Amino acid sequence: MASVTVRGWALCTLALLNFAFVFITGADFIRFVSFRAIYHNITGETTLCQDSVPWSAALQDGAVLRAVGVDLGLLALFTTQHSLLAWPPVKQACQSVLGVLNRAAYCFTTALALQILMRFWQPVTGAPCLWSVRHAPWSIWFPLLCFTVHFLCWAIICSILMIFDYPELLGIKQVYYECLGLGDPLSHKSPRAQRLFSHLRHPVCLELAVVLWLLPALSLDRLLLAATLSAYLALAHSLDKQDLAYLCVQLNSKLQLFAEPHRGSATPPPDSHNHKQK
Repeated sequence: MASVTVRGWALCTLALLNFAFVFITGADFIRFVSFRAIYHNITGETTLCQDSVPWSAALQDGAVLRAVGVDLGLLALFTTQHSLLAWPPVKQACQSVLGVLNRAAYCFTTALALQILMRFWQPVTGAPCLWSVRHAPWSIWFPLLCFTVHFLCWAIICSILMIFDYPELLGIKQVYYECLGLGDPLSHKSPRAQRLFSHLRHPVCLELAVVLWLLPALSLDRLLLAATLSAYLALAHSLDKQDLAYLCVQLNSKLQLFAEPHRGSATPPPDSHNHKQK
């Protein structure tokens, strides 16, 4: 019994440390994707690009090509990690070795790949911007508008992650259920919820696409980042009409709970995430 208790505490400690690392990485990613790019425009100290340099000369500049090569390599590292560890043969092999820590390990390696990408990312300052808002009064108001929209998008993303069982997504719930002898958390969800999660684990495509593309100035390196992640988001999921119908049912049930709180508390919504479908 003591050995089981020690093992349980060790698993919980690893899961919580992983959660802290993922949380810090998420905060860094928000700063990297949103606020760093917008800050240059709000302060009026934009050094993101050189509009006076023609594209023909920029694409022959060795510094520009080196920065583009490094950025493409970092993007390839992230997409390879995110796809390879989700590939069923590799996923099963990791599951057999890591057991209940498999999901936490996947999130840890994802956060590590993002940290490497953000730390070694090379801004391309020797090429012109694809677009840039620099004329008054829009040079002031448009960055503020972008900041507001980005803030709302990140708030929606965080809300969606909470609704879609954030502890299970990060692997914390797997460890907790293992310590209590409850098995896999996904086995306690309805078949339709399990089907949805197998097709898309974090449905935040639209909001992240807005964050990636809505900027006062779009530099060449930001184009690479936005295009690669947008294409990956579009190709990585396999949602179909059944998933859409299930999401519509869940959305309607949540809206009914807000509209009729007393009735909703007495009668649970159909096909709940937290219980099996009977």
